[in-house]
Amino acid sequence: MARRRVIVYPPTRTGGRRVRVEACILGTAYSLHDLSVFLCRAGIKGLAEVDATAEDRIEDARELIEWRGGGPGVWEA
Repeated sequence: MARRRVIVYPPTRTGGRRVRVEACILGTAYSLHDLSVFLCRAGIKGLAEVDATAEDRIEDARELIEWRGGGPGVWEA
């Protein structure tokens, strides 16, 4: 089964990053916790908050998440 592609856009001037899955904008995330909540609500399971930065899971997260304008540690402009 193909995995849906998640795009996390660069931080805005006011902080936070827009999150999109396919053609659907999920909202603006201000932390990895927010991102994990959005993904869970979108039905993307198995990617806990720590998975986005945990060294042993970063490759799985890279397959799913396209980080634009900085990686998972960047949340402010």
